[in-house]
Amino acid sequence: MSLRAFKIWRGDSEGGEFKDYAVECGEGMVVLDAIHRVQTEHAGDLAVRWNCKAGKCGSCSVEIDGKPKLACMTRLSDYDPEATVTVQPIKSFPLVRDLVTDVSWNYTQSRRIPPFQPEEDKDGRGLRMKQEDVDRVQEFRKCIECFLCQDVCHVLRDHEKHDNFVGPRFMIQLAGLEMHPADTADRIPAIRKEFGSGMCNITRCCTEVCPEHIDITDNGIIPLKERVVDRFYDPIAWLLGKLFGKRKQPAPALEV
Repeated sequence: MSLRAFKIWRGDSEGGEFKDYAVECGEGMVVLDAIHRVQTEHAGDLAVRWNCKAGKCGSCSVEIDGKPKLACMTRLSDYDPEATVTVQPIKSFPLVRDLVTDVSWNYTQSRRIPPFQPEEDKDGRGLRMKQEDVDRVQEFRKCIECFLCQDVCHVLRDHEKHDNFVGPRFMIQLAGLEMHPADTADRIPAIRKEFGSGMCNITRCCTEVCPEHIDITDNGIIPLKERVVDRFYDPIAWLLGKLFGKRKQPAPALEV
């Protein structure tokens, strides 16, 4: 065991400041362990959101030394034992208190997305898919909704364009639906207009922070942007669409 120094944000939407704490930490401990020790020994009212402590619930998202991470998956051994570790709430959403932010905006965006609409089972044999199609959409279902990608997205974090862009998490949710071979809904117009695919400039910062290693940018966002370009900006594809129609049906009205 050794004494480790931490600087943790304390405050609410009205304001606050970093406060210094020092606690005994041992081998194998993660940042969330240290936060719990601070709660036990120094600040019983310190607010932090967590649940599984196994990197699967996505609840303990914070910024550690300025980088969005899961507190339960960030080992103290990754940091200089003599240095002070800074912990603060994620910045893209309103602060509730201390390390807890209000991420309810994300659930509102999820409800806006037209759901999966499977094609009719004409022969009674059920859905059949190639393994490559299964693997492609399964990647996007690994998301644990930690919202670290939303936090690091500069469109939301720096420019606060929450009314214009749903963010990386929901672009991959849309990708998982749009790329499903049995889905019949046409979400491309909504992806362009309502969900703001054009606002992403492909920095890949969302991919870099994803704890589930989902290739958000290259496998999700870029293919969606390509489909939007093919539909609205490729003159040949536009003409063929006018002549022969679209494979998918228009998606239902968005739910607020």
